[in-house]
Amino acid sequence: MAHEKSFSESYKNAGVDITAGYKAVELMKQHIARTVTAGANSDIGGFGGLFELDLTGMTRPVLVSGTDGVGTKLKIAFLMDKHDTVGIDCVAMCVNDVLCVGAKPLFFLDYIACGKNVPEKIADIVKGVAEGCVQSGSALIGGETAEMPGFYPIDEYDLAGFSVGVVDRSKVLDKESMQEGDVIIALPSSGVHSNGFSLVRKVFDVENADLKSPVPELGGKSLGETLLTPTKIYVKPMLALFEEVKVKGVSHITGGGFYENIPRCFKKGYSAKINKSAVQILPIFQYLQKVGNVPERDMFNTFNMGVGMIAVVSKEDKDKAIEILQRNGENAYVIGEVVAGDDGVIMA
Repeated sequence: MAHEKSFSESYKNAGVDITAGYKAVELMKQHIARTVTAGANSDIGGFGGLFELDLTGMTRPVLVSGTDGVGTKLKIAFLMDKHDTVGIDCVAMCVNDVLCVGAKPLFFLDYIACGKNVPEKIADIVKGVAEGCVQSGSALIGGETAEMPGFYPIDEYDLAGFSVGVVDRSKVLDKESMQEGDVIIALPSSGVHSNGFSLVRKVFDVENADLKSPVPELGGKSLGETLLTPTKIYVKPMLALFEEVKVKGVSHITGGGFYENIPRCFKKGYSAKINKSAVQILPIFQYLQKVGNVPERDMFNTFNMGVGMIAVVSKEDKDKAIEILQRNGENAYVIGEVVAGDDGVIMA
């Protein structure tokens, strides 16, 4: 291979070992191979990732893209020295957004910037990215690992990526069809997901906390393990729902919680009336609120509180929608309804 003759002692002395990059690529290839789909046409290591679109049955295909990172949740990974799940978070934050217009994710690219390229650590990160891609049916067709000494601490890194999906123009979710009495269905989250970690880290003082001992309030799991629980990926159950039910709106509950995210999929002049007692709040949020003495409104305005995604359907389609989601592994349930008004979110 051409890179076998590539080596710069001067660059290595400056803190960048390009041979470590080659080793990282070799270690990650086994994980990337798991993500190959019918449209993936490129080998990792080229200058661009190729993907062949299958537009069968589409009359006006529209490409949909989403980009995001993992944020300061990475600090927990550093403290726990566990790096094989944050890649799932990275994929999830992107593909779940793409879902919100009704699109099917097709492929993903990642970007890892680090203070020092430790090939085994980079491969662990990509292992998680690959798992996220498998869960979402996306091909991992490329990425970038940048070794940046002096910019990042030697044992830290940042992780971001982007997803591209496709939807027929006629199947883009249409919030204009929303009306009073439509039902809001919740899809449970797996935990804190990848948002609000600046507040999480402050409340728990994670740099000085015991992250590895069992916590009774968390069902015996450690705080670190609970906080690192990967963001749930909703692609497969939601695509199944789109196939059989007219979905009028979808919101991915990320930073900003209920108050910011739910109204984003609503028609002007309509609001979400949420039955607060119906929300199945996870123990981590109850524990966080107690330890940090965080006001309830701030909790619902920062975290997902146990609801990672919502879907709006007509009252007539409610039972069918819940049955489809449950059949596809989601313990979906009703948390509210659409009402007239410009209040955004009403917690009742």
